[in-house]
Parts: sequence; C-alpha cells; structure tokens
Amino acid sequence: MRGAGDHLSIGERVAFYRARRGLTQSVLANLVGRTEDWLSKIERGEREIRRLDVLAELASALRVSLGDLVGQPVLLEDDHEHDDVPAVRDALMAPRRLSRVLFADEQNGRPPDIEQVASLAEGAWEHYQHGRIGRAIDGLPELIRAAQAIEADRTRGGRGPAVSARIHHLAATTLTKIGESDLSWIAAERAMNAADDADDPLALASAARAGTHALLAVGRYDDALQLGQTARSWLTDHVQNMDPAALSLLGMLDLRMATAAARRNDRTTATELLASADAAAHQLGADANYWQTSFGPTNVMLHRLSAALDLGDIAFVTEHGPRVDSTVLPTVRQVAHSIDLARAYSYSAHDAEAISALLSAEAKSPQLVRHNPAVREIVRQIHRRTPSTGGRGSEILALAERCRAVQ
Repeated sequence: MRGAGDHLSIGERVAFYRARRGLTQSVLANLVGRTEDWLSKIERGEREIRRLDVLAELASALRVSLGDLVGQPVLLEDDHEHDDVPAVRDALMAPRRLSRVLFADEQNGRPPDIEQVASLAEGAWEHYQHGRIGRAIDGLPELIRAAQAIEADRTRGGRGPAVSARIHHLAATTLTKIGESDLSWIAAERAMNAADDADDPLALASAARAGTHALLAVGRYDDALQLGQTARSWLTDHVQNMDPAALSLLGMLDLRMATAAARRNDRTTATELLASADAAAHQLGADANYWQTSFGPTNVMLHRLSAALDLGDIAFVTEHGPRVDSTVLPTVRQVAHSIDLARAYSYSAHDAEAISALLSAEAKSPQLVRHNPAVREIVRQIHRRTPSTGGRGSEILALAERCRAVQ
C-alpha cells in the first residue's frame, strides 16, 4: 500500500534499508565519508540531515531512491474526491501508448478538437497554480488520453504536439508535487518527446523544465544541470528576439539549475546561476507568468532563499524569508516559500514559527502541504520534541496526523 511506513523518520528509514542490505553502521558510514557515531545519531533521531546531497549519497550507498529515504507519498486525498492518481497512472501507462503501428486500428475514431483540449489544459494549469492539486489531477487522465490521440493523428500538424507537451508537462509537475516521482519522469519524457515534434523553441524549453523537475525529485542533480544547460544553450541559439516569454523560460531554467547546484552543495555554480536569473528578471522588469513560469524578481528571491536553505545558510533564510511578499505569485509558489521558511525555523528550533508557517500554507492548499515529504519530516521532528499536553502540543499532533507523519 502506498504510504505505508510514512510515520518513520528519515533516520529510521536509513536504519531499515541498512539492515536490509546487511550493512553495519561502520560500513555505511565509511561509504558516505562519515563517522559511525554520526550515523548512529541519525538513525536514533538525535541528529537531522539538513543537506539533500548527503541524503542522495546515503540513498546511493543503500541502493535505493531518494524517495525511499524521504518517504513515499500517501494516497492523495481530497475533500471533494478529486484524488484519482491511479487513473493518471493508467493513462500514462496505457499499452496503446507504446506503439502507433500495433494499435493503429484503435485510432480510427474522430480525433479530439485541439483548441478545446488546449483550453481544458490551460484550465488544469490554473487549478495547479492555485494549489487545487486534486482538481488538476482529476482532469489529467482525460487530457493525457486526448494528447495521445492528438499525437496519433498524423494527418494533422499544427499545434497538436505543443498541446501534448503542455499536458504532459503539467502531469510531470503536478505528480512531482505529491511525491509521485517515477510517474513524473514518465510524464516529463512524454512532454519532451512531444515538444521535439512541435517546431516551437519555447515549447521545448518549457518541456525541459518538466524534465529538470523530475530529475530533481529523484536526486539526479548532475543530470538536471546537464539538461538545464543544454536546453538553455539551445533556446539561446534558436530564439533571436528574447521576448518576455523566452526571457521567462530562460530565467526558469537558470533557477532550476541553481536548485540542482545547491542540492549538490555547489555554492559557486548556484550563485552564478541565480545571478543569471536575476539579470533576466530585471530585464523582464516585473513578476509575470508567461508559460506558467511565475518568473520575475520575486521568484528569483524565493529561489535564492531555497538555495541558501539547501546550502545550510539557515540564518539568512530566517532573517530575509519573512520579508518577502510572495502573495504576488501563484499559490503553489507561496506554499513552497512557506514550507522553506518552516524548514529553516525548524532547523533553528523556532518550532512555533515553523508550525505557524505550515498552518498558513495548509490554509492555502491542504494537499500541497499534507503530501509533501519535507513537511512530514518537519512536523515529525517538532512533534517528538514537543510536550504532548497543552494547546500547542495538541495543535502539532493534529497537523502531524493530517500529514500522516504519525500513526
């Protein structure tokens, strides 16, 4: 069952997989260049792993995915029953998607209207950006099937491939947000394949963003940097006029790469990429949302804070993070900022501020908070060091239960 074991801490998962592999604490610690005492404290929950590059090293040594250590997603739940991730999986993994030749006889029906599908896709993107994840997922199965039908209809050119790329990009991004990293990679690959046929540089650059999201989700930071840099260079070569849309996509590729660099603890590269994104944002001149990028000066600052957090600059985040007005951006970015703030507050033992940030984010988008592995770890750690009696303890316990951080 998906979500089984989500009550375990990261340290407990490390201990579980270490035992499964038959490794002693001494051997595993040596494999990641740490001491046995360090690993013992991690497994007992006496010390936190704050850097994602360290988690990625542990996952590699244990021969598991990064998601295995941070916790698989619980089954998506929605107050209005918009929760059908299995239907998205079925649409992505439909056998007819494997071969147009073998299933040619099944493609004889009337193809969907591209403009209508494009309109529905933009509506689903709006649901996603406003934090209505369940609503976005609810529409994805039919959109994915429509995209497949559009791709199969070789008699029509036009914007069909670009529409398919947009749909699969949305699927990849949405699935990443709820921890479905394997499905996200499938969707990202489909997005890029469709964009290859779109004859639109912006469509391909946008699809590459989906690829970097998926690679970041599984801890493949070097690959995310390679894809981002390749897409960035290609876009620069193929777009003569850097209009606002092209600038936004260029800037977002820089921000995705900066995140990858920070997560592999490469401060120099992260700083350079953030500076490049900042230059694009100032050239753009304002916060905008071309191609659903939410790109502009504010988003660059949020990524600067996120990179600082991944690099261990906790004081910088707690000092500057609360001053940023993220309400000018879509809900999904506001929630991500609040979660980053909560992580920083938790690391510095400001538990009340951490919980306040999470409750504020939860009010905006319950699903984005409750299905986030980082949130579950934050809440789990705070719950363990908070007295169980009293108002604050009850509030934290309630949040921990909603996030499936405790049994």
